[in-house]
Amino acid sequence: MPNIKSAEKRVKVAAINREANKTQRSELKTYLKKAVSSITAGNKDAAKSDLQQAIKSLDESASKGLIHKNQAARRKSRLMKKLNAM
Repeated sequence: MPNIKSAEKRVKVAAINREANKTQRSELKTYLKKAVSSITAGNKDAAKSDLQQAIKSLDESASKGLIHKNQAARRKSRLMKKLNAM
């Protein structure tokens, strides 16, 4: 345990941020899985709407620093490639 008052606060803040990040990462993974599953199912309308939601979630995660911007760009590119290959 930290001995300094400011260090105690940082431990509490880090725990809160860790929980928030875990929730956002889980949400991102859910949107990505939903997009991939609708693409593989072959439903073009559902795939487009799920893909839009996944791209939005990737952009938000990158802007918040949850994932790197290049990782977001790479994932978006791969999703679009799968959709166009349908």
